[in-house]
Amino acid sequence: MTMTSHSLRMAAVPLLLGTALHAAADESVLYDFQQGTVPDSITGNGVSLQVSDGALAADIAGRDNYYTAIDIRPDTPWDWSGHDAVAIAFDIANPGTRSVQLYLDIADANGTVATRSRGIPPGGAVTYHAPLVGGDLAVDTGMRDAPRTWAIESEKFHWMWGSKTLDVAAIERLSLYALSLAHDRAVVIDNVRVITDPPERDAPFDTLVDRYGQPIAADEAPWTVDTDADLARFEQAERDRLDAGPPPGRSRFGGWADGPRLEASGYFRTEKVDGRWALVDPEGYLFFSTGIANVRLANTSTVTGADFAEGAIEERKAEEVTPEDSMGLNPVRGDAVQTRRIVSPMRRDMFEWLPAYDDALGDHYGYRREFHSGPLEQGETYSFYRANLERKYGDGAENEDFLQAWQDVTVDRMRAWGFTSFGNWVDPAFYDDERMPYFANGWIIGDFKTVSSGNDYWAPLPDPFDPLFAERAAVTVQAIADQVQDSPWAIGVFVDNEKSWGRMDSVEARYGIVIDTLGRDAADSPTKATFVTLLQERHDGIASLNEAWGTEIESWEALAAGVQDLDHGEAQVRDYAVLLEAYATEYFRIVHDAMQATMPDHLYMGVRFATWGMTPEVRAAAAKYVDVMSYNEYREIPSETVFDFLPDLDKPSIIGEFHMGAEDSGLYHPGLVMATDQQDRARMFTEYMEWVIDNPWMVGGHWFQYIDSPVTGRAYDGENYNVGFVTVTDTPYAPMVEAAQALNTGLYERRFGPKAK
Repeated sequence: MTMTSHSLRMAAVPLLLGTALHAAADESVLYDFQQGTVPDSITGNGVSLQVSDGALAADIAGRDNYYTAIDIRPDTPWDWSGHDAVAIAFDIANPGTRSVQLYLDIADANGTVATRSRGIPPGGAVTYHAPLVGGDLAVDTGMRDAPRTWAIESEKFHWMWGSKTLDVAAIERLSLYALSLAHDRAVVIDNVRVITDPPERDAPFDTLVDRYGQPIAADEAPWTVDTDADLARFEQAERDRLDAGPPPGRSRFGGWADGPRLEASGYFRTEKVDGRWALVDPEGYLFFSTGIANVRLANTSTVTGADFAEGAIEERKAEEVTPEDSMGLNPVRGDAVQTRRIVSPMRRDMFEWLPAYDDALGDHYGYRREFHSGPLEQGETYSFYRANLERKYGDGAENEDFLQAWQDVTVDRMRAWGFTSFGNWVDPAFYDDERMPYFANGWIIGDFKTVSSGNDYWAPLPDPFDPLFAERAAVTVQAIADQVQDSPWAIGVFVDNEKSWGRMDSVEARYGIVIDTLGRDAADSPTKATFVTLLQERHDGIASLNEAWGTEIESWEALAAGVQDLDHGEAQVRDYAVLLEAYATEYFRIVHDAMQATMPDHLYMGVRFATWGMTPEVRAAAAKYVDVMSYNEYREIPSETVFDFLPDLDKPSIIGEFHMGAEDSGLYHPGLVMATDQQDRARMFTEYMEWVIDNPWMVGGHWFQYIDSPVTGRAYDGENYNVGFVTVTDTPYAPMVEAAQALNTGLYERRFGPKAK
């Protein structure tokens, strides 16, 4: 987008710029741009900067650059110590016609970084702030982001990741940046300032959720339910729109009935057709998988703040194959209920209403024996979504007829919205419906040994050279096979998800698995023992290894005992690459062999790499064994820079997760990718999926997820995102539905060309 500096500045409408956020707050302006030139301490990367009319105008060349940034680095670090609360604030205007998501990195002199983000809507200047000390940083609410705690006239940057503890005596960098934009953008920035000791809001976390689980902050939204009669009215209005079924020209399995017919195998398979990878349905029709992931009730529960007496809850069993967060309600039964007590009044006070256990809607309580994050290690949960299903569809939780009604309506929706399949993590209760293809899934969990990449976000990685890992992989695949029952409706199987294989930030991040494992004792680490053997094969004696590495390791036995503080020289890194690929190859070989032994007719869909946590070595290992490569990519649009390896790998590939969330939902965090409202979200969904459909290596793309996160955060890790196609009351977002129908109706013609004659 090209605009003159004058038009940028006029569009900003800076009527409130420079005004104090609150009379009781202290503010110190760092940059007001009145000098008329860009300060030397501010630089751009992929961004053209100029000062016009007393503000910093930035043209962002986001289409041609994966990373574009405005970096602010003072000559000496800022010292903002001595305050109970500190924030950085900006006045930001967006003169364009599209929203833009800006990330904000705040870094101290120790290299510690906190990352926040905000979707900036088109229009005039708005003040945005990010706490550095105090505010929402001071309380573990169990939510990924929480309501504003300060009584100031400013919107808050949403918490993303990094450290919540910065050295505010030495802040050395502020970076405003964008990632993987579909279009160029522009922003205007003014009055960069630090705010200290702002006034606090009274009880900011009290009564956030109404009796339907909706955010009280959005009680005027058109999708808001006020009474059970609203639920019934919304249901009837929607049912009248679901009778049409899928778009015309679809086969029994959702393939392209109007297109060419290839060899039919009776199951889904892959084939390259006219230079484009494709899925082929069981009847031989070309198939492209568009769908929604996480169509299940497992992640609809939120933490209530209650727990029970020690020993009252049954512990997990070693033979379980499902992680805690993916299990059902796990309801508390019998005498254990009598030991219930409130252990987090803050969490309990977030709810306007929770039922008694013997109330009609008391059957939607559950329990989680472990959480990934939050103020509690375990505790009681409640599913408002499940309760709303009973209110909307059911005859009571005792016979659970409402769940069957929900399943029927959900499949009707998927078909009417034009999707060709479910995504990952669909409830196995849908497997027998035989109206919508699906992907099965499993996790390999057990007491096998583990390794570490140094950044094990979800959990440590398995040690695939431990024989117990192969045993547990076989158990996992058998459990999946028992559910699937050799059904042709099962496209394939995803096993595991978003493991921290390594990052491309540095040698240490890329080869963390190898570096950490080399420091272990081979007697306790099967992977380390394998690494020693491989190094012996690559080097003719320990002297040869030392010469290549520039080390003084006394013997192979000393290497086996563990070596640390390596300097990661060129020869070492070459060996690291071999060891990392050997590690990953063994993992994928074992899972592949388990699939071949038990489910040979179903596609092995890989592990759904988080694109931030994969390396070339691990991708190469996966490509040897998986049928379809899978990637979770949370960006406005997938970047050609990130996916430049696809031609060389030349494997059918699928996007396993992406989403956009909007600021207008009332939830306190939009999501990993941010839009400003539901229309904006729908537009971004369409653009993302068009990239996927047009990419010759892609065979599908799956939105995450079906249902909005709970307002107060899903129980496992506090995610409270507006990323559903439906709200907590099971009410669809109309713009998302309309966008999906439009995209999916023309899916096959866009992907494969005109109809076959």
